[in-house]
Amino acid sequence: MPTKKKSANATARELPSIPQELIEQFVKGPMSAEAIQDASMAFKKALIERALGAELGHHLGYPQGAERPKESTNQRNGKSSKTVLTDDGPLRLDIPRDRDGSFAPILIPKHERRFTGFDDKIIAMYARGMTVREIRAFLSEQYGTDVSHDFISSVTDAVMEEVGAWQQRPLEPMYPVIFFDALRVKIRDEGLVCNKAIYLALGVLPDGTRDILGI
Repeated sequence: MPTKKKSANATARELPSIPQELIEQFVKGPMSAEAIQDASMAFKKALIERALGAELGHHLGYPQGAERPKESTNQRNGKSSKTVLTDDGPLRLDIPRDRDGSFAPILIPKHERRFTGFDDKIIAMYARGMTVREIRAFLSEQYGTDVSHDFISSVTDAVMEEVGAWQQRPLEPMYPVIFFDALRVKIRDEGLVCNKAIYLALGVLPDGTRDILGI
């Protein structure tokens, strides 16, 4: 899988500034970690719903609050609620709808119940050797949400499909430099956690791009 060198901007990305007035609405005095978490979730909810509203405005061809063009037969049609799983736990969102049902959000697609990043946690736990039962218990304890065996399996199976496609991909005809190395990781084997070596081959292309040739 090709990997490019990370630039300084990639590791130290500048975050957008938040107006002081907005912060003061959330912070009225000393806050606990739980209060900060609640404020973060409320802010995330507001941002996602605002972005979804902007998506619908783009789909309809006019922003919310503006007069509907005469040539347009479609318009806003209220909202529907659904809960998605995020890095910080379940989040209930109000999803805007259109009258003819043609609006298909990009940020959170129809029928999607997971927000970006949640799958990564499942994959990371799976890669570390945790069983499906252990993953379910962890998610229930940390996020207060119960996920099915099939849910977790669908995530890990999708990853394995990508791994298979990656293993069968064609390689470049020439790599000027190839490195061989081993990573020591903890893996569960027959109920026991032990250290094992994962060997990998890393090729470097003429333009400096690094490509993992095999694991």
